[in-house]
Amino acid sequence: MPFIPHTEDDIRQMLEAIGVESIEDLFDEIPANLRAGGLANVPEGLNEMAIGRLMRERAAADARTLCFAGAGAYEHHIPAAVWEIATRGEYYSAYTPYQAEASQGTLQLLYEYQTMMARLTGMDVSNASLYDGASALAESVLMAVRANRKSKSRRILLPRTVHPAYRKVTHTLVHQQGITLEELPFDPERGIVDPAALPEAGDVTAVVIPLPNYFGALEEVDALTDWAHAQGALVIAVVNPTALAILKPPGEWGEKGADIVCGDGQPLGVPLSSGGPYFGFLCCRQPFVRQMPGRLIGRTTDLDGKTGYTLTLQAREQHIRRSKATSNICTNQGLLVTAATIYMALMGPEGLRRVAAASHANTRRLVNALEAIDGVHKLFDAPFFHEAAFRFAQPVAGLQEALAAEGIVAGVGLEADYPELGNSLLLCATETKTDADIDQLAGHIRQFGKRSDSTRPSGEFRMA
Repeated sequence: MPFIPHTEDDIRQMLEAIGVESIEDLFDEIPANLRAGGLANVPEGLNEMAIGRLMRERAAADARTLCFAGAGAYEHHIPAAVWEIATRGEYYSAYTPYQAEASQGTLQLLYEYQTMMARLTGMDVSNASLYDGASALAESVLMAVRANRKSKSRRILLPRTVHPAYRKVTHTLVHQQGITLEELPFDPERGIVDPAALPEAGDVTAVVIPLPNYFGALEEVDALTDWAHAQGALVIAVVNPTALAILKPPGEWGEKGADIVCGDGQPLGVPLSSGGPYFGFLCCRQPFVRQMPGRLIGRTTDLDGKTGYTLTLQAREQHIRRSKATSNICTNQGLLVTAATIYMALMGPEGLRRVAAASHANTRRLVNALEAIDGVHKLFDAPFFHEAAFRFAQPVAGLQEALAAEGIVAGVGLEADYPELGNSLLLCATETKTDADIDQLAGHIRQFGKRSDSTRPSGEFRMA
């Protein structure tokens, strides 16, 4: 039974007190054409046995596949201990730790998470998470506009090599606030922004730099960071946390380092889960800490000298400052952050380095295997981390369909977001892939390339 605290008598008395006849009258200002009406597509409630069977059937339909898709969500090995611990009652049911005296365990875990993320990114401060990587970038843009008081333009330079979904979400959240997002083109040969081709930009509030970028390529972060600072702009780094185990942290980019760092924490112990939920992270340099959205956990000592943890700088949130808040972020995605903290603690710096190195090595094997196939060409020649873009002689939609029938997820198509790239796929190989997996993918692609178009109707795609 749902918990409904108000009886019909309670509701009647409240409505009488404010002079309203029904709850429906409280929403009379909403135009009829905007109302959803009844919930016609919601089925009748099921009993425990029926709902259990339904969920088992749906789980069975989500068949195991050999996944070479990445593009922002990555299949990594997650030690069994991570979710065995994260789903214990004291973690699983923990939510916003407003009452410090009752939430010391949750607060300490979030404090440890902040410490790990600050060290991983090379920044001074980390918050206790956002919804996902896309919203983290949007919040970083808003934060940069507040923090860079010298800039009056509210111009953000956003490379086309940033994840397309991140760019769309950021546009949705900031374009009505007088903030302009200007795209930076990428070098068609290298798949990265060419720092040497960037002109003087005038008044720029911030420059976004991805590492790796959407194509898996490694941007020239030092040169881009110094160029951005020379324009008087702040630098917002969008990073894959796993890659930072072997790449230079954003806090060390260029002469001064990045100013704000964000990204998606999904690679840190969070399963793909058919698309979520995930969590976003956001770190910054100390001078900008009061412009950071979300929560910060602080450590202190009580009157007896014992260590204690508490929420700090909450005045940025809407339940404190209301319309003057810096953000409407009011959840800490606590369960996902708990899993990520346990994952990083179990793996340690050396474990994270091994995961990143193995992922890179497997992607190099994948690149070599696919480049040996006629009609398959690697698109860009810039260094990459654990995914790369390829152009195919055949329509990639047909290739994906044919491989899906073999239980293989053959990457993510690029043509919809980058029409100039034509028949192209973004493929990824993490530490979970074996040589046999890569050979299986390459073998099916080779078979697909050998089929005779003249013997099949247009639009029909099958394996040879």
